[in-house]
Amino acid sequence: MASLNSLNVVLFQPEIPQNTGNIARTCAAAGAKLLLIKPLGFFIRDRHLKRAGLEYWDRAEVKYFKDFAELVSAFPRGNFAFLTKKASRPYTDIDFSGDLFLVFGKESTGLPEELLDEHRDRSFRIPTRSEVRSLNLASSVAVVVYEALRRNAFPGLEPDGSGNT
Repeated sequence: MASLNSLNVVLFQPEIPQNTGNIARTCAAAGAKLLLIKPLGFFIRDRHLKRAGLEYWDRAEVKYFKDFAELVSAFPRGNFAFLTKKASRPYTDIDFSGDLFLVFGKESTGLPEELLDEHRDRSFRIPTRSEVRSLNLASSVAVVVYEALRRNAFPGLEPDGSGNT
């Protein structure tokens, strides 16, 4: 079984600063990189973004890309997994190894159809009850990031709970 080399969270044109701030905090805690695809629906100095990320914003490794093509060009051998409510396979089917890129769409519309059409074989969903449209973006990221870490024995994380709360 291959192991996880790097864990990357990709937000495609995020719109809500509080979600992105919370995701930056999750990435800082998990040792994941946060990759943001422009345009963003807020200014990076937004106070809501900083507040949601607390003091962890500066501890997260954040990179920006002008579009999805630039990201793929930078990481042509990346293991990309696309998270969408439109997929049929559960996120637990993701190959959580190599240089993993977990791609999440914008809050209002998700990932673009053309991107999903290109990557149906690598599209996954978080199962929910039918009367619930979807989970919050920050919650979705946390679910899948920590599944990746669990599958790889939580590399680089505090196993005994000795970290600060």
